[in-house]
Amino acid sequence: MKTFKGYRRANGNIGVRNHVIVINTAGELSSFTKKIAQLVPGVIPVIQQGGESQYEEDLKQTVRTLIGTAGHPNVSAALLLGIGENSIANEVKEYLQEQNHHVEALHFNKSTSIATLLKEGKDWLEKAVKKSKAEKRVTADVSELIVGLNCGGSDAWSGITANPAIGSFSDAIVNDGGTSVLAETTEAIGAEHILANQAINAEVGQEFLKIVNDYEARIRETGEDIRSANPSPGNMTGGLTTLEEKSLGCIKKGGSSPLREVIGYAESPTEKGFIFMDTPGYDVESVSGLTAGGAQIVLFSTGKGSPTGSPIAPVIKIGTNPQVYKMMQEHIDVDAGKIIEGLNTIDEIGEEIYQKLIETADGSITASEKHKNQEFAIWRLAETI
Repeated sequence: MKTFKGYRRANGNIGVRNHVIVINTAGELSSFTKKIAQLVPGVIPVIQQGGESQYEEDLKQTVRTLIGTAGHPNVSAALLLGIGENSIANEVKEYLQEQNHHVEALHFNKSTSIATLLKEGKDWLEKAVKKSKAEKRVTADVSELIVGLNCGGSDAWSGITANPAIGSFSDAIVNDGGTSVLAETTEAIGAEHILANQAINAEVGQEFLKIVNDYEARIRETGEDIRSANPSPGNMTGGLTTLEEKSLGCIKKGGSSPLREVIGYAESPTEKGFIFMDTPGYDVESVSGLTAGGAQIVLFSTGKGSPTGSPIAPVIKIGTNPQVYKMMQEHIDVDAGKIIEGLNTIDEIGEEIYQKLIETADGSITASEKHKNQEFAIWRLAETI
């Protein structure tokens, strides 16, 4: 039995970090989010640009992502910033308080001075940080982990080294009762039939094909053809030649376990095992969706050394080739390029990733955390109104 030490929340979930965050529910409050966070050492600002002037579908997705982020197992407490008493900050606060999360909301309006709001925010955050420092880690089983699987800056080695090694890890943690969530719908185009055939039943397979087809249809409505636009110029520089080559390599992150469920962006799995989340290929938005859906840790393969991180979840970077590890060791946690050099097998690197994951769950800092790579963005489905 594999275990780690995490933070048990009031709703029963387990976190691997104990952050206190400030998050804005309206884009206009980006600067104030930073300003309030800076008043109390250790508080993390989570900044996003949605929440207003959005179509209904987009607004629902924004609210869902805000709820999943502020109520994440890695978050001890969250301060929400809104504009006006009827802002969505109240909706998010009320929902999370019903789930026993430690949250509060501040509202910027004409009846309260900025100085007063800053003082109120500072006072609440100081108490929240003090409370978080008193919280202790407890032993938990790896079956309680949700692990996001993502990539960025793929190259010709991605589908040969890092992605199959992540797939080996994915199968291992699923066998141990845990959950892995593969993302980036665009990265499955050209190989969607393979993942559909991997589904636990025909219904799940059809759900997966539907999100791929719907995504591609939305892209076509803009006048673009995603199939001809892939691989990207960066992918081609890295040696990828066709969409199929890229997609076949990307889906290897999911391993060979049955696909048990297909979920929307920032939704939480209702099943354990191997899951697929509908996200864009843009890694910042994809990682934000994975974490809002409950992933306590994200695995991220890269052939070009992408530094993408997260404000609330540790992101473990797996380099695809020896050169990227040599040049960017400060951003890479695991060197899958050793497979090319004949030093390790795919399964051995998969085991190394698993060990790194447990160390990270226990509190070991990843490269992205060390460098404070805290990118955050919510996937937008339509233009601003």
